[in-house]
Amino acid sequence: MFFLIPRYYLFIALMAILLLGGASVAKAQEIISDVVATRDDDTLPLEDDDEEHIVKNQPLHGASMYGDLKYDADFTNLDYVNVDAPKQGELTIGAVGSFDSLNPFLLKGVSAAGLGLTFETLMESTSDEVFSEYGLIAETIMIPEDRSFVEFKLRDEARFHDGQPITADDVIFSFNALMEFGNPFYKAYYHNVKNVVSDNPHHVRFEFDSANNRELPLIIGQLPILPKHYWDGEARDFSKTTLDPMLGSGPYKVVDVKPGQSITYERVADWWGKDLPINQGRYNFDRIRFIYFLDDSVALQAFLSGDIDVRQENTAKTWATSYVGKAVKDGRIIMAEIPNSLPTGMQGFIYNTRRSVFSDKDVREALAYAFDFEWSNKQFAYGAYARTVSYFSNSELASFGLPEGHELEILNEYKDQVPEEVFTKEYMPPESDGTGNNRKMLRKAAQILDEAGWRLGADKIRVKDGVRLSFEIIIQNQAFERWFNPFIQNLKKIGVEATLRVLDTAQYQNRLNDFDFDMTVGTFGQSNSPGNEQRDYWSSEKANLSGSRNLMGVSSPVVDALIDRIITAPDRDELVAATRALDRVLLWNHYLIPNWYIGVWRVAHWDHLGMPEVTAPYGLGITDTWWMNGERTPESE
Repeated sequence: MFFLIPRYYLFIALMAILLLGGASVAKAQEIISDVVATRDDDTLPLEDDDEEHIVKNQPLHGASMYGDLKYDADFTNLDYVNVDAPKQGELTIGAVGSFDSLNPFLLKGVSAAGLGLTFETLMESTSDEVFSEYGLIAETIMIPEDRSFVEFKLRDEARFHDGQPITADDVIFSFNALMEFGNPFYKAYYHNVKNVVSDNPHHVRFEFDSANNRELPLIIGQLPILPKHYWDGEARDFSKTTLDPMLGSGPYKVVDVKPGQSITYERVADWWGKDLPINQGRYNFDRIRFIYFLDDSVALQAFLSGDIDVRQENTAKTWATSYVGKAVKDGRIIMAEIPNSLPTGMQGFIYNTRRSVFSDKDVREALAYAFDFEWSNKQFAYGAYARTVSYFSNSELASFGLPEGHELEILNEYKDQVPEEVFTKEYMPPESDGTGNNRKMLRKAAQILDEAGWRLGADKIRVKDGVRLSFEIIIQNQAFERWFNPFIQNLKKIGVEATLRVLDTAQYQNRLNDFDFDMTVGTFGQSNSPGNEQRDYWSSEKANLSGSRNLMGVSSPVVDALIDRIITAPDRDELVAATRALDRVLLWNHYLIPNWYIGVWRVAHWDHLGMPEVTAPYGLGITDTWWMNGERTPESE
């Protein structure tokens, strides 16, 4: 769910905020789009027995949602690391945009890249399991039979960078501060926690308001732990942005900040966690520096000239045409397409249904026929992408065919409240022949608009009840311009006026936070275990909460009920049926125009970097599992 250690996409998104920068949902969306656009088409199979790896009322070294833990209590290191990796050198990474805060936990401001390197959580997810966590700050986790709470025993040796021990008071402070002042995501994520208590400095218990939230004990393990003593008093205010480095407990600390330009981290020599098995072979760079560029093309040139060490490419055209020069030819720059096993989730052109122009479902359906994916994919991406057809693509959670069995039973409870097509048609986005001559699709779009009462006005723009069919598209990534421009031209042919505006990071973030947009590009990462994050995506209570991930403005009693069924599902069968039902309801309400995905990471790096022989299926791990082999050999031309 939302954080950077690869447990799934909300977890990835929130940690993307921390590691790759940005304290806002908007920034998480940018990072998630990189992930969603690089999904693998081959997810790992689920265990037939979907019982969790939890021995009730017994402290354990870890817990898993799917079958047994991969690593037992005596494991020495993760399988996808090099325990003999040299610890040396400085890694330089490019970032696009700017930053004005070093507090990554707030909605306010744009936080710097990499801040997740300075903070730690109670538990640590692995990148080679679907959803497993092992003790980090917490030595053990205990979940009772009735699931009414989760209890952690903290490690005696856990320390903040100033040497102060990490105690239960810090855990309680962290939870309360994030719930009161943090990004609205936290309130949705930890909605069912009713109390946090402790009877000694090394034990803390999270008590729940219900006993059927299956994943809540594990996602509590993703709570970042902050130092209470650092924030006590009047000198510092957690609710405000800051450019002063915040005290953490992670493997790195901030040593140099040039606001909006660069930030540098240095490995903590006496880091308390360096000898833990889960950290062996990790965090190998002495220093990690993020340099900011206002334009991605400039960042690319900086990489090609040797000023940047590694670059993950998310634009197919750039990957195919722009990596040129002597260093590429002679092999000093290595280009790799690394398969991954990430579920695809959903990326799409989002309608803001709060706008009157998009409150009409018929309009939302019609405009999808103006997006010629097949032609655009060939023209702009060299045919690299596949079309996304479900909010839960590439998993057993995706709806297909017509509903049947228990899924149909669930949907029948809401039969009069959902589109008829939910029961009668399999959802597929409009498909062209790829020639660029999509008159058939445009005729269909015009037909839908005509039947819905949208008539051409004197200015050739459709109108209904005084509302002109005119809207603005906002983006912050210029790479999307070439995808949107043909779409806009097709819209014009059917009497729809659309304009495109590229905004800087801060403007874009603020407008998303306030839902001040008509259309944009949005991403909704999913996992094989959907749960509490669905509230932040689609629930009515989040539809008008500034900063929530419910960008589309979904406000539906049916969707709310299905979310509750997912969160409280007593077994895997119920979870799958409820999730497929939700998928159909979202798809047939046409809240967005589905985009695309690809099943590899496209990574270019200079040959002085080393990477493990075994690539984890759910994470690249550049900052924590790669290493520096030797001196840089930059382009000399």
